[in-house]
Amino acid sequence: MECARSAMKKVAIEVTTPAYWQEACAHLMKKDRVMRKLIPQFGDACLQSRGDPFVTLARSVVGQQISVAAAQTIWDRFVKIGKGKLQPSKVLKMKVDDMRACGLSARKIEYLVDLALHFDSGALHVKLWEGMDDEAIIAELVAIRGIGRWTAEMFLIFHLLRPNVLPLDDIGMLRGISENYFSGESVSRSEAKEVAAGWAPYRSVAVWYLWRSLDPLPVAY
Repeated sequence: MECARSAMKKVAIEVTTPAYWQEACAHLMKKDRVMRKLIPQFGDACLQSRGDPFVTLARSVVGQQISVAAAQTIWDRFVKIGKGKLQPSKVLKMKVDDMRACGLSARKIEYLVDLALHFDSGALHVKLWEGMDDEAIIAELVAIRGIGRWTAEMFLIFHLLRPNVLPLDDIGMLRGISENYFSGESVSRSEAKEVAAGWAPYRSVAVWYLWRSLDPLPVAY
């Protein structure tokens, strides 16, 4: 599968894929009628993790409330003034005027500086995250300005590859449930939780396939 091949290449291109993916797909197709039809439509595509935790979170801040294209343009400028790999220490040395010239708002600059401070000071238990549960990591991340629960949940899914995250505030997931399970009728958070109960312990995987049902192009953070 492509998942396996991508995992083999992760050293060269810094991409990792979940070891549990095939098992998760088999579980979901056995337990859920929608997943049984949906999963085979996307072949070998699977969730992938790129970059490092600081870069992943910084990108999420830059991309808040703007289009993907605009976010990429601003990000490219931001990385350029960092002169190489973006690191917390580099962000803390940047001039505010230079950051503004990239297209960053005053608030996003504050968020990025606060994020860099949390990483640089050791306030975050980055090396312990692998052994921490999801809620403990979310609690650490939402203490950073500009990082809410949804962003923390996306980080769990796309960076840490956690298998059982259910982002109830995600509009795409709710729309995917609506279109695939309720014939397009709007769904509440409680209804979404009921549908997702059968996906455990692989709710992240089911959500990923619902996103694919709306947009076949996988999102990467």
